[in-house]
Amino acid sequence: MKYLVTGATGHFGSHVVEELLTHISAKDLAVSVRNPEKAKNLQNLGIEVRRGNFDEPQSLVEAFRGIDRLLIISADGDNETRIKQHTNAVNAAKEAGVKFIAYTSATNAKKSDLFLAIVHKTTEEAIEATGIPFAILRNNWYLENETSSIGAAIAGAPWLTAAGNGKVGWAPRKDYARAAARVLLNDAIKNVVFELSGKPLTQSDLAKEVGKVLGKDIPVMLVSDEAYADAIKSAGLPEFLIPMLVSIQHDMREGTLDFESNDLSSILGDAVTPLSEGIREIVNSLNN
Repeated sequence: MKYLVTGATGHFGSHVVEELLTHISAKDLAVSVRNPEKAKNLQNLGIEVRRGNFDEPQSLVEAFRGIDRLLIISADGDNETRIKQHTNAVNAAKEAGVKFIAYTSATNAKKSDLFLAIVHKTTEEAIEATGIPFAILRNNWYLENETSSIGAAIAGAPWLTAAGNGKVGWAPRKDYARAAARVLLNDAIKNVVFELSGKPLTQSDLAKEVGKVLGKDIPVMLVSDEAYADAIKSAGLPEFLIPMLVSIQHDMREGTLDFESNDLSSILGDAVTPLSEGIREIVNSLNN
């Protein structure tokens, strides 16, 4: 059995590879990366490194040849670019004769109003159209996405949010990655959609958990979208990021990430990493 992970040099992909290597030999694992030079560490472990550029369909066909089970990790970028890249990857998987596709999607992707959901809805439908057995991994929200807010809290700033009382199913990135690896390894899984999530909490709930780890009360400021945009602009964030970050806050407020599911803990076979532990790891990374 030959496995392949795309985007293996990224934060998520690195965790997936780490988990896979606790179950299979490095010789049974390949990775597809845009720049193989940046994956020397993986090659040194005995993993086969293949060049695969999501903007070059033929490179993906070559990268995916001989692969039994493929994990496509969703790419970064604007929605239009990601849809094109993901479609390239799915079509390449079919042409290369891949026997199984797992894909990292988003919560309730086919029905969600989350502004990122259209990317995942389109990709899911492309995968289904291939006729290849699949697993859709609908990841909720990475706890690490709140690193800047945690850093601000460490510095004494209030917890600023426009998400109101909207709930989010935060869990550490490594938990989602471990789940992806275990699904990839389980050849009994076929045509299944997993909703992967931690326990849904509000931003105020999360700020309280951060406060417990830091040993102090963190005031929460619930603001409008406009005030949030002004605040993050004043903090020096790039102009092009501001509409996206405001949209995320809006979508959280509207409940697009409020989805209760036990799929994540079921796949892991144990409880999702406690928020306090995940927060502590982020705090330690910021202090080092």
